[in-house]
Amino acid sequence: ELAPIISPCNNPKFGDYQCNNAMPLFATFKGKEDAPFKNPREIATAILDALPDSPLISETSIAGPGFINARVSSEWLSQELQGLLRNGSSSWAPPIPQDREKVIVDFSSPNIAKEMHVGHLRSTIIGDTICRLLEFSGAEVLRLNHVGDWGTQFGMLIEFLKEETGGVGDLQAFYKKAKAKFDEDEDFKLRAQKAVVQLQGGDPESLALWQGICDVSRREFDSLYKRLGVELEERGESYYNPLIPEVLAELKANKGLAQLPRVVRLPGIGSAAREWFSDSNLNSVSILSDGAMCVFPKGKDGEIDTDSTPLIVQKSDGGFNYASTDLTAIKQRLFTEDADWIIYVTDVGQQSHFKMVFETAERAGWLAADARAGRGAPRIDHVGFGLVLGDDGKRFRTRSGEV
Repeated sequence: ELAPIISPCNNPKFGDYQCNNAMPLFATFKGKEDAPFKNPREIATAILDALPDSPLISETSIAGPGFINARVSSEWLSQELQGLLRNGSSSWAPPIPQDREKVIVDFSSPNIAKEMHVGHLRSTIIGDTICRLLEFSGAEVLRLNHVGDWGTQFGMLIEFLKEETGGVGDLQAFYKKAKAKFDEDEDFKLRAQKAVVQLQGGDPESLALWQGICDVSRREFDSLYKRLGVELEERGESYYNPLIPEVLAELKANKGLAQLPRVVRLPGIGSAAREWFSDSNLNSVSILSDGAMCVFPKGKDGEIDTDSTPLIVQKSDGGFNYASTDLTAIKQRLFTEDADWIIYVTDVGQQSHFKMVFETAERAGWLAADARAGRGAPRIDHVGFGLVLGDDGKRFRTRSGEV
């Protein structure tokens, strides 16, 4: 199936819109002895011959080597505008397909204990716009704010808060002071690392301090969202943390990481021999590499490409990371929330990460048409926007403490 290539006509005298599929289609036939078409223009003619009648189009034509021009019917436009005036703007809302009725949009997603930067604002505004359009069309939309409220940096913040008598105060200043001490004081770094373990182990004092830090950030975020008129349901990294082990166990036990050890060399990540526990090169999802659980992408030949950068789904020390959380979130959204469509709104710098996460979910069987008792194959998309760079030309990173 080929997506249509449609653009406005450069010259209105030829029409309103132009379809440019004939040339790339002809390229797939060119040089083949049994090719049914001799040139792009013949393909354009075949497309027009197969085009069904529509009140929207008043005329079509072929220009040059195979450009298809179409003019929108003035009579159709007049009728549509009259309908708009009589029935209101809701009559123009495109209907949502039945298998796309429940949509989850993941956007904004700032980091706790840090102020938002313009990249988060961009995600917030674009994500809210997508939600409004889908809601206008009748979709049931769950607006999720996947805040960064968990991870190793909270050990640093909790330990610093224990030693600071003044409390959190200004978030930006608090984070920068904690980060500076973490980088400069080895004893503090060790205490911060222990604080992470205590937090993840459910220590009541650590959880209370963590919650206090989150509340300060939450008040500032909510104030901005209220000003923008944006509604969001917070569901941060901490929400998915208890669910991660079960998801990793599924990837490890049920999707190829089994009991057939053998030693291979993975040149893409180093020259040392690795142990690879797999029942099939082609079908395994997770691979052990230097103690970390990885997912290598498949190459064009369908085999696992060990020269490519893998998606690390569990660190060698057993810790979790972004991929662990994102995979768990996808599964929870598909099988618990019953989402038909999941949309992520982040900058394009995360495009390769999400591509690997989506591929892993697909290979795990979560995106299959029969995975959810006849609900149909879900759709998942990453909506990327341009990177927001600092004066140094580098991407803003709030967790560095310098934004």
